[in-house]
Amino acid sequence: MDREIANTLAANKKRVIKDKLVKYGITSGGSLVLVTLLLIFGYLLYVVMPIFAPVSIELKEEFTHQNSSQVLALGLDEQNDVTYQLTDDGDLTFYSLREQDLGEILLDKVMLEDKTAFARSSSTTGAIILADSKGEAVVFKPNFSTSYPDDVRVISPKIDYPLGDTLLTIDPQGQKIISVGLEYNEEAAGIAAVTEDNRGLYMLLTANVNMMTDETEWENEVVDLPSFPEHVDQMLLTPNLRNLFVLSHNDLFVYDVSDIDDVVLKESVAINAKNADVTTISLLTGASSVMVGNSNGVISQWFEVLKDGKRNFTFIRDFEAGSKVTNIVPEFSRKGFLVTDDKGDLSIYHSTAHTRLINQNISNNDHIVTAISPRANSALVADDNKISLFSIDNEHPEITWSALWQKVWYEGYPKPEFLWQSTSASDDFEAKLSLMPISFGTIKAAFYAMLFAVPIAVAGAIYSAYFMSPAIRSYVKPTVEIMEALPTVILGFLAGLWLAPLVESHLPGLILLLISLPLSVLAAALIWSSLPKNIKDSTPEGYQVLFLIPVVLIAGYASMSLSNYLEIWLFDGNTRVYLTNELGIDFDQRNSLIVGIAMGFAVIPTIYTIAEDAVFSVPKSLTMGSLALGATPWQTLAKVVILTASPGIFSAVMMGLGRAVGETMIVLMATGNTPIMDWNIFEGMRSLSANIAVEMPEAEVGSSHYRVLFLAAFVLFIFTFFFNTVAEFVRQRLREKYSSL
Repeated sequence: MDREIANTLAANKKRVIKDKLVKYGITSGGSLVLVTLLLIFGYLLYVVMPIFAPVSIELKEEFTHQNSSQVLALGLDEQNDVTYQLTDDGDLTFYSLREQDLGEILLDKVMLEDKTAFARSSSTTGAIILADSKGEAVVFKPNFSTSYPDDVRVISPKIDYPLGDTLLTIDPQGQKIISVGLEYNEEAAGIAAVTEDNRGLYMLLTANVNMMTDETEWENEVVDLPSFPEHVDQMLLTPNLRNLFVLSHNDLFVYDVSDIDDVVLKESVAINAKNADVTTISLLTGASSVMVGNSNGVISQWFEVLKDGKRNFTFIRDFEAGSKVTNIVPEFSRKGFLVTDDKGDLSIYHSTAHTRLINQNISNNDHIVTAISPRANSALVADDNKISLFSIDNEHPEITWSALWQKVWYEGYPKPEFLWQSTSASDDFEAKLSLMPISFGTIKAAFYAMLFAVPIAVAGAIYSAYFMSPAIRSYVKPTVEIMEALPTVILGFLAGLWLAPLVESHLPGLILLLISLPLSVLAAALIWSSLPKNIKDSTPEGYQVLFLIPVVLIAGYASMSLSNYLEIWLFDGNTRVYLTNELGIDFDQRNSLIVGIAMGFAVIPTIYTIAEDAVFSVPKSLTMGSLALGATPWQTLAKVVILTASPGIFSAVMMGLGRAVGETMIVLMATGNTPIMDWNIFEGMRSLSANIAVEMPEAEVGSSHYRVLFLAAFVLFIFTFFFNTVAEFVRQRLREKYSSL
């Protein structure tokens, strides 16, 4: 007796130990899952947060010099080691910005003594033109060379003459040049000028390479500009030498100079802000937009917009500066720009993001000259006889909340749109990183997948758990569950290469199938109900469903066989052309219908398994009690079984939705990956997960594109977390509500 008690106590002690081990194991596992989720959440935030970091400006170097003439232009090299300054007396001086020889003159040369007009080309070419009172001009480019003596980098200044080092004769009559504009590329150069007697001239220089000496010779032709205004404040040429912008008071005259023999005035438009005068204009990088500074501190953006078959310069957006705008300096490779006003404030803006990133007072002078470094990480400011170098921390100016989630009016587009287009072959391309199209695509793909999967999976789960015989259920349930083991890449491959062409060629048959399939099932049920009682009684209970298999197969075969005849009869022999031309419905071969079928097929096992277990787990006592009280099997199903199993069914649907939201390979291979926002079932989409899979391998680490992709992953994480949280909340409420049944 004592031995039995001892054995019982030992067994109980082992059971307690095992219970504790299981308890601690489950607790530890759950805690590790939560820690893992927090780590993922934290890492995503760690990568994403820098794109929302504030911009900062800090004084780095400063020195004084003896030249007191008015500064016309500033510039500095890519490494911020050397700067140049061009003054009103035509003197070009290079200074050192290095600590060891800060402010030391490295090169000094008078470029033109009798200077009467000045202009500089776009930041991509960086050339300067000085004109004189004899109708002549010199074109030069302050440049820098890099050498590595004793393995130490040394930046040295130099002066290049892209059009030759001799004076160019712009006006054959020798009149004084009072205003000038310049732009050039490898093949040609353009110079616009205004003479003292108010003639507008345009010179086109064409490059010819001497095959013997490999030297470039420039041939020029000069024409008069038609309909020229009486007063000119500023002239700008686009780098492609197609457009010339002439500012006259508050009016902008736009000339088409692409054909030197047919220069025409395209349009003139008033570009001043309300109750203000234009103070300066500048071209953004890419030369598609004209930035206009006004005396009231408003900076407006204008570019050509196609409307009614004609491209016209249109006001797009404006920005606010503190006071009268004195200078607008575009960045070299982004759509950002610097602005100075007559209070000595320096502001940094980004045009497309429509935001002022920072505003800071840097001088007490009412007119300062600024320049920005090629990498946009430094700004140079000339104030009286002082030059200051400011460091700028501004890595991701194009990423703002409005740029990510609101419509943006991009250059060349007729209206504001949601766009995702991260790369292009053009150097002037502006990345378009709106998350709306790919977030919409994620929801659209999940919606059509659930529209296909939920009725089939839930209805199948209810039938197999409640009506189907145990013998058939033992085959059906494992067969459906094993479908979940199919790799989604195989499903995506089949959907893209087999299903999509099949649906396109048999679209009328597929539409007919949606009608014929339920009708054939109802007809089969009607026929079954009219059969003699002895035949129905001879069929084992639960096996009636097997008679639907040939019915479904025959309906499907007949519908697809009639597809070609329906196409000829209803759609003039080409369904795709009919939908596009007659109904105005765009049709892509890889579309939402394909995704709905393929991804629905992948989601069905998840929903079916959980829902079937929930229905099958309803206590038999509940169903037997309901039937004993006189309820029919269908009444018992609707009023007892489904209500009791509703928490599990809802969880199944939400689990399927989470699977659909996060699906990658099927959406990647079966949609065409077009980031558009349209509920049209015959058009594709691009989802968050597919977009990450496509673009992450090519994204530059640390770039805005790279971090926005991580932000897309964060949004996807939030989506799934939200759906799962809602699912758990609703499931608990349903469980509490129907637990008393």
